Amino acid sequence: MYYLAATLHTLGVQMRDTATRKATKDPERGSVTIENVIWAVAVIAIVGIVVLAITNYVRNKAAEIR
Repeated sequence: MYYLAATLHTLGVQMRDTATRKATKDPERGSVTIENVIWAVAVIAIVGIVVLAITNYVRNKAAEIR
């Protein structure tokens, strides 16, 4: 029983050390991905506004033809 407790304790310490090492290794990890997502959302919004403006312009001109 002591062997099992010692093994689990050692495993827990190793997992904590690994997590601590990974967390302090590169604190800005993933920031580039978030920045790319924000830029993509902004570009999609701008394209949507341009498409809406062009669609409204074309519909207004088409209404004048009738």
